[in-house]
Formats: sequence, structure tokens, C-alpha cells
Amino acid sequence: MTIIRTIREDEATGDVADFYDDDRASLGYVPPHTKAMAMNPAAYRAFEDLIGSVAEPLGARRYELVTLAAARGTGSKHCRLAHGLKSLALFDEAQLERIARDYTDAGLSDAEVAMMRFAEQVGRDASRMTDADTLRLRNAGFSDREIVDITIAASARVYLGRALQGLAVEVDVPQRLSGPLRSALVDGL
Repeated sequence: MTIIRTIREDEATGDVADFYDDDRASLGYVPPHTKAMAMNPAAYRAFEDLIGSVAEPLGARRYELVTLAAARGTGSKHCRLAHGLKSLALFDEAQLERIARDYTDAGLSDAEVAMMRFAEQVGRDASRMTDADTLRLRNAGFSDREIVDITIAASARVYLGRALQGLAVEVDVPQRLSGPLRSALVDGL
């Protein structure tokens, strides 16, 4: 659990109140990761703006697959669980569980598997990546802009996952995730 003293919900104003209100509207509560990151509202807003700049052009499905893979690479339970919940709007629970356990055998397209493999490597150790990694995305049919957006999305997930881990923020386990899906999202991290 983090030692950071976050802003209480009843004391939040301005951007912090907006972040909290958004989470209450979408989740029904404010998770610990939002409270921690909202300590620097300008940085959190910049992160949200960065995510918006790549999520929209990638589309929700691609963005969530990249996010799940990059979070797997960093070992971020925070991001895997939060985006597992968001991904339920895109996949049925059985397929999402398959994606979480082994995306290479989950009924995804070859391009989606290539994209996830790339994002996972960005999360695991981008310093070992070469042009060959990017070329696999191009050969899978991605444009230069899509390759850049995939890389930014994965890198942004690395940033947030590492920040939450570095601050020892409590992992939020969304209750709407079934036990098997929760396990699939965090086993092996």
C-alpha cells in the first residue's frame, strides 16, 4: 500500500474532482490508482491526453489489446485488471480469458497477435528491440502511423504501470471480473 496521502473524495476540487467523478460514473467508485495519479493533476491530464491521441486512431479493440500486452510485459496487475474490465465491452469473457492466458491461441488475427507480441516486448525490455521487431508490424499490414501509435500506447502503459508499482499503489481488483478471468489476467505476471 502506498504511503502517499491522496486527496479525499469529499475534498477533491478542479481536475482532481473531475478524475474522481469520471471514475465514479464509469466504475461506481474511485480506484486507488486514480487517487495516486491525481496527486499531480497536470501530469495525469497529460497522460490521459496522450492516451486519447493514440486510442482513437487505433480503435478500442486494438488499443485494449496493446494495453493488455504491454501490461503483461511490465508485470502490471494494476493495468491488466483495469483493462481486463474495460475489454469486457469488446470481448466475451471466454475469449478475453483466452487472450489473457495466451493471445497467440485466442482466435485473434495474425496482425493482432503481431501487435500484441510487439507491445509485450516494449513492456518487457524495449532496449533489446531492433528494426526487425518493427518490420514484423509492417509485414502484418500496419502503416507507419499505426506502428508509431502502437508503440506510444505500449510505452504509455509501461509508464503508468511502473509509476503505480514504484509508488506501491494498492492493486484494485474489480469485483465485476469473474474469478477465472481475474486469475487469467494476473497469473504468470
